[in-house]
Amino acid sequence: MKPRALFFGTPEFAVASLDALTEVAEVVGCVCQPDRPHGRGMVLAPPPVKVRATELGIPVVQPTKLRTGEFGAWVRESRVDVALVVAYGRILPRDVLDGPRLGCVNVHASLLPKYRGAAPITWAVVQGESETGITLMLLDEGMDTGKMLAKFVTKIDDHETAGALSVRLALIGAEAVRSGVARYIAGGYVPEAQDEAQVTLAPMLKKEDGLIHWSRRAKVVHDHVRGMSPWPGAFTFLRGKAVKVHQTSVVRGMGAQPQPGEVLFADKSRLVVAATDGAVELLSIQLEGKKPVRGVDWVMGRGIAIGDVLGA
Repeated sequence: MKPRALFFGTPEFAVASLDALTEVAEVVGCVCQPDRPHGRGMVLAPPPVKVRATELGIPVVQPTKLRTGEFGAWVRESRVDVALVVAYGRILPRDVLDGPRLGCVNVHASLLPKYRGAAPITWAVVQGESETGITLMLLDEGMDTGKMLAKFVTKIDDHETAGALSVRLALIGAEAVRSGVARYIAGGYVPEAQDEAQVTLAPMLKKEDGLIHWSRRAKVVHDHVRGMSPWPGAFTFLRGKAVKVHQTSVVRGMGAQPQPGEVLFADKSRLVVAATDGAVELLSIQLEGKKPVRGVDWVMGRGIAIGDVLGA
């Protein structure tokens, strides 16, 4: 007989793990964040996990408060062996953590103890990490501070965006659920404490985090652009107007430039901007109120030229 489980999750990233959990456990309930306004019309929309759970016939609850005692009682009365938590978006209180017989297992999208927090995928890319992965861990009342059960490692490509990496990690997370949940329930793991000396943080993203600092090294600028994709998006300014930068590449063999942000080349073949130790080619940009275009199309439309300076 399959073990009984609850699932906590909200965004698209968690959907594959929900599917995986249904393969190895009887999922008796799904807990999501409340519906939120979405799109230009700000129409109230259900989170992706709620949509998928409804399709699977799993009852969904969307509590607005977790610390009233009532929700903890509901978890206990569900009489589950384990709860699986994947990008739920809120820290669970002690009575909820203790409700399942074997506690709560989390799928975290980094190699802990690096990148604890709300945006581990983005900050791993921004920091130029060459690898990341999924950590299967036990939840406690801290922010990703619990003991670890297993790690699943993957390489990060030099041009991979946070959005593309998120898709891959969602699938790796699902595989971690398939292989790890039953093993955990059977007592097959020896939980390992995290090394506090190795901790790094991945705080929640703000729109202003997308600002490009041309005074940084070229590779740092490039990693920033791909890390901020798709949200909040990397951006800079030209003549006081914001310009989104969607795709870049590092230009090798450039010497130090006197003015970071200065346009060094601008013709039908390439658009190149100076950084501290070299330069970055802008492959795709988007002007305010316009659709994304190639950097060279911006040049050919006479929107930018050699000698212009990008920056705040």
